[in-house]
Amino acid sequence: MTSPSDDLSPLAPLRAPVFRMLWTAWLTANICMAMNDVAAAWKMTTLTTTPIWVALVQSAATIPMLLLGLPSGALADILDRKVLLLFTQVWVATMSALLCAAMFLDLMTPPLLLALTLANGIAMAVRWPAFAAIVPALVPRKQLPAALALNGLATNISRIVGPLVAGALIAAVGTVWVFLLNAVMSVFAAITISRWRQEKKVKQGPPEQLGTAIKAGWQFMRQSLQLQGVLLRVTLFFFHSSALLSLLTLLARRLEGGGAGTFTLLLASMGLGAVTGVGAVPALRQWMARNRLVLLGSLVVATCMVLMAAIPLLAVAIPVMIVCGLAWLVTASTLSLSAQLCLPNWVRARGMSMQQMSLFGGNALGAAFWGAIATWTSVPIGLMLAAASLVICMFAATRWAPDIDKILDMTQHEDILKPQPETLPASRQVLVAIEYRIDPTRSADFRKLMQKESRASRLRLGAVSWDLVRDINLPGRFVEHIVDTSWEDYLRRYERLSVADAQLHEHRKAFVLPGEPLRVTRYHVETHD
Repeated sequence: MTSPSDDLSPLAPLRAPVFRMLWTAWLTANICMAMNDVAAAWKMTTLTTTPIWVALVQSAATIPMLLLGLPSGALADILDRKVLLLFTQVWVATMSALLCAAMFLDLMTPPLLLALTLANGIAMAVRWPAFAAIVPALVPRKQLPAALALNGLATNISRIVGPLVAGALIAAVGTVWVFLLNAVMSVFAAITISRWRQEKKVKQGPPEQLGTAIKAGWQFMRQSLQLQGVLLRVTLFFFHSSALLSLLTLLARRLEGGGAGTFTLLLASMGLGAVTGVGAVPALRQWMARNRLVLLGSLVVATCMVLMAAIPLLAVAIPVMIVCGLAWLVTASTLSLSAQLCLPNWVRARGMSMQQMSLFGGNALGAAFWGAIATWTSVPIGLMLAAASLVICMFAATRWAPDIDKILDMTQHEDILKPQPETLPASRQVLVAIEYRIDPTRSADFRKLMQKESRASRLRLGAVSWDLVRDINLPGRFVEHIVDTSWEDYLRRYERLSVADAQLHEHRKAFVLPGEPLRVTRYHVETHD
């Protein structure tokens, strides 16, 4: 009999009640966000005809995703994620209610609309890393690729449904009713989230402070080559692929019809391709490694960009956009999976927020850059240059950037024996000295292991400094020095140990001579006043 966890079909995660419930809330929240963006942009055109005010609506909606990425990820790692998700939904409902009130009372102005749009964007910035960090706990590890593809499906469905519903309401009854529906749907999503009964984990010691959490997340990224490889590819892919979406309105004008309906049809075609891609993702991942799949997806997207620039026929553009949407989803979900696999749970939201910053930063910079190139040359030439650059950069990343297929096992190591002092000392830096007695003939291999892998592991877990010293008078005697900010941070580093860290510990011990146990000494660092 097949276990539910062995079901690898694209829709398998939806058979889990908790994932299905939270996925529904996520889909609803994304549709609300898409509806809000459309309604806010349209409302601004009724308040003013100045282009800069209209353009600032999109900036206000997206800039929080870039600026608040790491702080929101830190909050999602140190606070209860369910409470955080509930708060964001209530926040969105409140902002929508304020928009309704301002419009019913005829108090709406361009600055007020921008301020409320910005506030709405803040909720999205806080919600995204929290939800991304929850997903791996909702499904078996084997079903994580399908779960992430379903998240991408929800995003693409919202991009189709949101604008269609908002446009229909605006045409039929007015913009204010879009914001009212948003408020109702956000309350529905909050009620859905409140039904989630998550497993409570007892945390030992004081909670991590926000500033410390941000610093630890940044330090983890600096010491994780795999995460750096993912973030680089995310930035490169969205920096270049943003050229197609940012220039799509101008491309639509070149096609027969050339109006808003043509533009909507192209967007819907891309969304249809993304929906189709959900079923193709599992088979593609079994066929090739993630690194090659990202490269293949990028090549397909680049080819679609060239075809859109070179062949101004609607009959060609529609199937090209469908294929582009499929390749886009496969590439984006594969990069998201790679990020999830190289993140331990204690820093998962912070790591996913960095992916969010890379995605939105690449999108924002790419749209501006390729828009300028198209202005100086032409739309087709700008799009072709973006496609050529995408191919070159992704091949270069595959050749020289860190390999995203090499993933360490970041599952938490359960067999942890933490130091238990009789009394908790005052907050001072703690220096841990670990003495190794090894065969002097193996010194070169030992130093390579320590300086390349052990250093990265200690700093990745939160240590503030690391060094390795060698006894001049006694060949084969090494002492590893690890400094933590405080005793609490030292204990917290133990709680973060992963299976990969435990395997590395056994690798270090394998160098130690028989009968020579590791000698661990802990010191308080005394400072002068």
